[in-house]
Formats: sequence, structure tokens, C-alpha cells
Amino acid sequence: MERLQELLNQILNISLVQGIISNPRTKEGILKIKVRPVEKKGKLYFHVESFTKTQAFHENLVAEDASKRILDYMDNFRQMQIEMRDANYTVLISKKGKVTIQKKHRKETLKEVELSHNRSKKYILQEGAAVPFLQDLGVMTSEGKIVRSRFDKFRQINRFLEFIEDILPQLERGRELTILDFGCGKSYLTFAMYYYLHELKQYDIRIIGLDLKREVISHCNELAGKYGYEKLTFLVGDIADYEDVQAVDMVVTLHACDTATDYALAKAIGWNAKVILSVPCCQHELNAQIASDVLAPVMEYGLLKERFAALVTDGLRAKYLESQGYDTKVLEFIDMEHTPKNILLRAVKTEKNSVAARRKIQECETFLQAGPTLGKLLYQDKRR
Repeated sequence: MERLQELLNQILNISLVQGIISNPRTKEGILKIKVRPVEKKGKLYFHVESFTKTQAFHENLVAEDASKRILDYMDNFRQMQIEMRDANYTVLISKKGKVTIQKKHRKETLKEVELSHNRSKKYILQEGAAVPFLQDLGVMTSEGKIVRSRFDKFRQINRFLEFIEDILPQLERGRELTILDFGCGKSYLTFAMYYYLHELKQYDIRIIGLDLKREVISHCNELAGKYGYEKLTFLVGDIADYEDVQAVDMVVTLHACDTATDYALAKAIGWNAKVILSVPCCQHELNAQIASDVLAPVMEYGLLKERFAALVTDGLRAKYLESQGYDTKVLEFIDMEHTPKNILLRAVKTEKNSVAARRKIQECETFLQAGPTLGKLLYQDKRR
């Protein structure tokens, strides 16, 4: 770890923007760590925030102690992303402990880092820095100020980019990555994803947005051309029938209605996509199927049955993803303008399928007398 120690000695200073330690070797205990500089009573500290599945822990350490803490953490982690004012670093650690450090200089040096301990929320896309697509979409003024009536949209875009930031360790560098956005609509988040990954993080990506609305797709293509986003393309098409690519690295499906989400997830699994981000909505299918004598007293109330069916639908989708070898999390998003639903499924491909997940799915579906579309798509050649 000598190389890592040398790097920490170099970066733990006032020019550090943030460090993110991720990709743990075990799924218990601390799963993620964030580090940033703070100033207290005129002295420089480093705020170390560590996360388990259910808790977050905070401590402020001087540079020497922060370095020791980070080195201790790295015994159980494979990756660290370091963002400095003038450069970005990626630290990779192999199973045998080999340390690889990649450095990429920024095109422009960032302004001074905000060191206030109780600083306000730092968004990935910040107010004051003009972003062309946000201006054309009515979220930002020409001076870079957020339109007050569109601040919820601004927060939603940044929250989505935080999910993208979390899965950066899963995205390879050195080759073109293909990302599909099913049901892209007006494409606020599609443009944000391209801007963040291509412009800010310098990934070589190709993003394809798919939707059924021709006028919307035409307008999005015009904007992509206006910004010079050569590898951002929008197409008119249906999720279930799309066959124009052979391999996909990440699939995004936001507010795809009812079983359209199932078709998108099945496509993503079929492509062996490394990452899947899905915000389902309008889960009607199981509402018409669920039948249980045990639950009958509750299911008599239409509103309760509707909500229960929606939760079961997304819970089974998460389990189906697990059964196909995905480490799946059910996370809270921000309500979208199309729907009050705010559940996001985040799935990252692993090496092993889960037989246990498949068994739990069968038991649940038997109890509820229900059979969701995703299961039929995944196992259409097998008897259930």
C-alpha cells in the first residue's frame, strides 16, 4: 500500500473536492465512504462519512489520521475515486493487493473548494454554472440561475445523477459504452446523463433514447445536434420490439408504464447489462390478478389493494433481477412529474444467479395466485 500512502499524502489538502471509496469485498459492515475537507476554527480537517446498509457515521480527522483511516478502510475495498480541483484519480486494488492509480487532468481547474462544515447541499450540477440543455429545457436562465418554479426538476436531475455517480465503478473506461434509455420522454435525465458522463467525467459513451412520441423525439434530436452531442440519439420505437443493438452496458427505464417496465428489464437482462436503473409506475397488472383468502379483508379496499399490488410488483421485479445474478437495491427517488411513484430499482450484475431468490418468487406468486409479465418473459421457455 505504499503507493496509496504516497497518493494520500499528496491529495489530503485544501485542493481535495471529495473522495469516494466503494466496491467492498464483503457486503457486511461499512459499504461506502465519502471524504471531503472542512475547516473548523481555522484548522483543516477531513470529514469522513461511512455508510452501512442502515446507518451513517461521521468524524472529522486531521490529514494524518484521515490517511490512516482511509488505508484501514481500503483493506476491504476495491476502488476509490478522488476528485481534486485540477485532476481526477481512480484507485483500483486487486484481490492480491496490487494498487493501480489512474490520473486524468481536468480541462479547467475548479474554483476554490467550499470548506464550511455545515455547507449547503452540493449538487452535481450547480447553480451559477450555465448548462445549455437546462436552459433550453426551461430549468435554468441564461445567467445560470435556476428557475424557481423548476427547482424540483433541478433537484430531481441532480438526485438521478447521484445514482449514476454511485455506479461509476461499474462502468469501464477505454472503450465505448452503450446506454439505452427506454421511455425517455422529454429527456431531461437523458441529457443530464450524457452531459455528466461525457462532458464532466470524460467517459466514451453512446446513449440511445427510445420513446413512442414522434414530436418529442424529433425535438430531442434537434437539441442533441445543437449541443454537438454526437453520440446521443433519439429514436421512435417500442420497448418490446427494439432489436437494433447486440450489447448494452447500462439500461435506464424511468416511468415506463405498467408492463413496459417488465419488457425493459427483460431486455436489459437479455443483453447482460452491467447496470440497470428503473423507476416503475402505473403497476396495474397484479392488481387484477391477486387473489388471497388470507388477505381478503384488506384487499376489499380498492385503494389499499392498488398500493399493495404496486409494492408487490416492484418487490418481485427486484427478486427476479436477483435471480438473474443482479445485486439489487430498492431505493427512494424523487417524485416524477408523470407519477407520484418514487421507488428506484438499482441492479448491478454479479457473477452468480440466485436460486434462493427464484424459490422465494415462486412461493410468493403461488400464495397471491399472481404471475407478472417479467417472470413470463424470463421463463417463457420453461414451465413454471
